[in-house]
Amino acid sequence: MGFENKAHVKRIIRVQAFQDIATLVLVASMILLLLTPSQALLSTNPSRLSIRVNHISSSSCKARKPNYLSRSSFDCSARGYTNVVPRQLKDKWVNNPSKVTALLSTITGENELEEEGSDDTFIPLKEDEDFKAAVEEVKGAAKNVTLSTVNLTSTIVTNGPSILGRLIGCIATKGLRDDIQRRRKCYTSDWTDAFNNKRQCIPAILFLYFACLAPVVSFGTIASQITEGSIGVVEFLIASGGAGMVYSILSGQPMAFVAPTGLTLAFMSGLYRYCTLQGLAFLPIYTWVGLWTSGFMMMLGFRGASKYIRFCTRFTDEVFNGLLSLNFLYEASASLRRNFMLADPMNLSMPFVSLSMALGTFWSTTQVIALEKSMYFTAKIRKSFKDFGPVAIIIIFSALNQMRSVKKFGVPTLSVPNTFELAGGRDFLIPFKTVPVNLRILCALPAILLTSLFFMDQNISARVVNREENKLEKGAAYNLDMVALGMITGVLSIFGLPWMCGATVQSMNHVRAMTSRKFDEKTGEMEIDHVTETRATGFAIHAMLAATIGLLPLLTHLPIPVVSGVFLFLSRKLMTGNTFLKRMLESVAEAKRLPSEHPVNILGRKKMNIFTVVQILCLTGLWTFKQNSATAIFFPGVIGLLMGIRAWILPRYFTEEEFCALGDPTPL
Repeated sequence: MGFENKAHVKRIIRVQAFQDIATLVLVASMILLLLTPSQALLSTNPSRLSIRVNHISSSSCKARKPNYLSRSSFDCSARGYTNVVPRQLKDKWVNNPSKVTALLSTITGENELEEEGSDDTFIPLKEDEDFKAAVEEVKGAAKNVTLSTVNLTSTIVTNGPSILGRLIGCIATKGLRDDIQRRRKCYTSDWTDAFNNKRQCIPAILFLYFACLAPVVSFGTIASQITEGSIGVVEFLIASGGAGMVYSILSGQPMAFVAPTGLTLAFMSGLYRYCTLQGLAFLPIYTWVGLWTSGFMMMLGFRGASKYIRFCTRFTDEVFNGLLSLNFLYEASASLRRNFMLADPMNLSMPFVSLSMALGTFWSTTQVIALEKSMYFTAKIRKSFKDFGPVAIIIIFSALNQMRSVKKFGVPTLSVPNTFELAGGRDFLIPFKTVPVNLRILCALPAILLTSLFFMDQNISARVVNREENKLEKGAAYNLDMVALGMITGVLSIFGLPWMCGATVQSMNHVRAMTSRKFDEKTGEMEIDHVTETRATGFAIHAMLAATIGLLPLLTHLPIPVVSGVFLFLSRKLMTGNTFLKRMLESVAEAKRLPSEHPVNILGRKKMNIFTVVQILCLTGLWTFKQNSATAIFFPGVIGLLMGIRAWILPRYFTEEEFCALGDPTPL
């Protein structure tokens, strides 16, 4: 009985939604009818009989006596006629041309119809009660149409929000509606909490600004090279700043960040290579792929597809996070290696100074963060070191590079434009309409691959943020996050700006920066006391990124090795808590030195190592696809295979008890 009631309620909701849609269509049609000029010719065909009530001049309609009597022909040059004559009037008057002409004459206030350049005598028209009744009926019909349009317009303006809400309620599943309801209750506090804890938010904003700026500038420089100047640093700054601010306003989980990632850059590289080989314009194709991806992402969010991320177990999470960590480590190492490759073999002073600066940035940042857990100084001083230390280190090393004794080595600094200009001096709006229709449709194929990458990256990043050990209290909203990211992707694509997606490293550092810890005397360890969940920090950080466009000349003083040191720090932080990477080291550890609940002591070393080797092979495959420019465009699809391997292949060799011992239980 309850099921039937629910089904009945759903039918009522759908019927109401369809009625609202019909109302919207009717209003749009009436407005279009009133605003669009039309050409209407009077003829003997009743279906084409048209009269303009508002105004018809006497020179608009002419009737010639001989032809009029023989063929009932009219020459009407008046424009803007609308079909307002009721059908019964057409049937009544169309077979009597003299009455029709008289009707026209009466409406226009003339008793005669003239014809220019004709010597024919005019026909006197008789005006009787029927003509007057017809005129009144026509005028009444026109008045009714006008009043109906006004009433419908007023209705749509008044009830528009509720109609839109019903429409979204009909399209959206329960998952999205629950996300909206859950986050709506705490939306105000998402902003005000930051002002109640300014001491923690301000240093977090400063540090995360540099932590977010480093990959933006780095990836922007790389993108400029792989796309041959189609997309550069300025575009990355605009996209990162704008997308981050919008995401902090619309998203369900504001503690998560969106940013450019190496995985997205790999896909972009593959797409550019394909367009080059096929002789296609890159940016228009890029726009259409992004628009398709935007539609797919919003559809997944509306239909509650994020619930399927539960099948993405810890096996997939750890391999994916290992890939992100490896990517940051690779970018930092490649930058430092490049200094040795380009330097004079007889003088390697600059490469070694750069290496020292990068390692110094990494080590110093790690130490000031770790100082919070030490026993030195007071808790307030340790917290200040942890909050302001990373920013101070970046400033100190940048200032050190400006000293004459260090500057002589020529340590490379960031290369950014001195003025605001898009790559190649192009326009802001991409001419995507120039793409043929068949290519527009084919762009849906790479968009499916990009959607799978965004789906995995976004949901995994959100899962990392929403983990129970982080002790967040306001709840998750995966589907709302997907819809917000889909909208952002569509806007970025239209303007040819780089795509953003879930940034696991930045998101984790945001959570940790907003976390207050306390010392537990029982366990002797630092434990989470409170997390300030706010949208204000994310909005401020990305607003500063967008404002960096006005500070482009100052960025040229930031040494690239310092950026590499920040990359090393972010890579190391991402490794923290990854049991996959820990098992790689513990695979050769003595069993007696490991805890009794360790997989080695429960499953045996061989069984644990088999599971670890499978993860290593998956990570190697992902990295190979990503690094090969010929297969990079298919790289997102390989990520989806991780879920298949865990769901269908591994259960043949591992029992559920063994999965639980490995910390990777199968979701119900």
